[in-house]
Amino acid sequence: MGQPSFEASNALVYVTYGVFLMVGTGVAWRFRNQSKGEFLAGNRTQTALPLALNFIASALGSGILFAYPQLATLAGVQGVVVYALSSALPLLIFAALGPIIRRKCPQGFVLTEWTRQRYGTFAALYLSFMSLVTLFLYMVSELSAIGQVVNLLTGIDGLPVLIVECIVTTIYTSLGGFKVSFFTDNIQGAMVMGLIVIAAITIGVETKIDTSLIESSGLTKPSLLGWQLLYILPVAILTNDFFLSHFWLRTFASKTDKDLWLGISGAVVGVLIIVTLVGSTGLVAAWAGIWPGPPDAPVDGSVVFFALLQQLPNWVVGVVVVMAVTLSTAAFDSFQSAMVTSASNDLFRNRLNIWWIRAGVVLVMIPVVVIAIRAPSILQIYLISDLVSAATIPVLVIGLSDKCYWWRGFEVVVGGLGGLFTVFLFGTVYYGDAQKGAELMLLQQGLYTADWGAFGAFVAAPVGGLLWGFGALGLRLGIQYVRARAKGQRFDGLDRPVAFSEPRLDDPEVGGDGADTESSSDAPGIAKTKGKFF
Repeated sequence: MGQPSFEASNALVYVTYGVFLMVGTGVAWRFRNQSKGEFLAGNRTQTALPLALNFIASALGSGILFAYPQLATLAGVQGVVVYALSSALPLLIFAALGPIIRRKCPQGFVLTEWTRQRYGTFAALYLSFMSLVTLFLYMVSELSAIGQVVNLLTGIDGLPVLIVECIVTTIYTSLGGFKVSFFTDNIQGAMVMGLIVIAAITIGVETKIDTSLIESSGLTKPSLLGWQLLYILPVAILTNDFFLSHFWLRTFASKTDKDLWLGISGAVVGVLIIVTLVGSTGLVAAWAGIWPGPPDAPVDGSVVFFALLQQLPNWVVGVVVVMAVTLSTAAFDSFQSAMVTSASNDLFRNRLNIWWIRAGVVLVMIPVVVIAIRAPSILQIYLISDLVSAATIPVLVIGLSDKCYWWRGFEVVVGGLGGLFTVFLFGTVYYGDAQKGAELMLLQQGLYTADWGAFGAFVAAPVGGLLWGFGALGLRLGIQYVRARAKGQRFDGLDRPVAFSEPRLDDPEVGGDGADTESSSDAPGIAKTKGKFF
């Protein structure tokens, strides 16, 4: 069995965490005199290479060791390719929309700031709630995943591992903020690239493929699930990426639009290679006769990666242990930094003292750890936020077009909630049972079902959201028209919003460096509009 000894396993895990703690706190000490604005974000400070490494580190996590190999056993080569492309290509949306949003909202650093400017406070709070819940769920899933990964790889208890990870990242993130998270992600991103290459080469050399199993496995042939995922995964991942504030923080951190495009393009290539290699281990396990295993001891598809490693030398497992800890730490500190920045900006308008912000980093970790201990289903956590984002994001991005100035926050909120309600209606009709319709909203059966329920849910969410949004638009305009006629006033429901000036993060009133707001609040030639909800 390819498993390091108990002593070696503990050394690998906790020495890795110790190294990250020393590096993180060292960098935090270096930036100890930074302003609150620098603690929360790093607008226009980063070039292409560190951006690429950061997007790679932030886009992955130890959960990939479960999800991608499992899909390979269910949808074969088709599933691996679709999942890999669906994970990597959506990152390009930040390169495409980042410059547009930065021009419209020069002082912003998360999507909710543009939403507040464009749609008003209520819609911004709605998006902020969705974003914070998504980040919270991702933190829960990451801690749950690393506990399970380390236990499967080494046999040691996963609970102390996830607690130590939480403590380590909380210490250096609460001390250094975004800059520390960005710096450590550079190191972790480079480490992951190197470790994945070593692991892939070793698995390829050490594993013996039985060529007679390739054709009989059926994994080289397309399947119904594979064709369904060709739609589901791009929609789910693309829209959910909008909720992840750590991506937006890194988007706004790019020095120039060129750096952003180059950085994200490099990240797309890196992520595509990594997840393809990880997903391919499911195929290798099947063709090596490891999966599905003997009838008396079947191997579950979710742990096929670990079953494959059991056939390899101990040192290979050791490399993967370090890689998994690195993946998890990189993802988790990004989530922490993003949650704190989003909460400070969206809920408190950056008026909290920096020590209260640091205290918030610590406090939010308590429920994360408690829930992570009780959350064995990692995929289920992702699916809930995926469906919410699929309903919300299509109605949100309409406002990016200047021609759609008549689109308001009312339509965004009604459309987002209406999209979820449409999923319930679809499920009730499709299954003929209201309870199953409600269960479909939570995707309790997962994505990998034999029916069209999950596919229909991801069609109903965005389409229903748009229909409800336009219905809300008609209702709003109708009410405003009737009200104007009744009062003898001019109907202004289709007027362009008036211009306004948004406070800067470096305004002394919000804890910055004292730059004058009136003289420097906007980039030259950029006009802002006051968001209206109704």
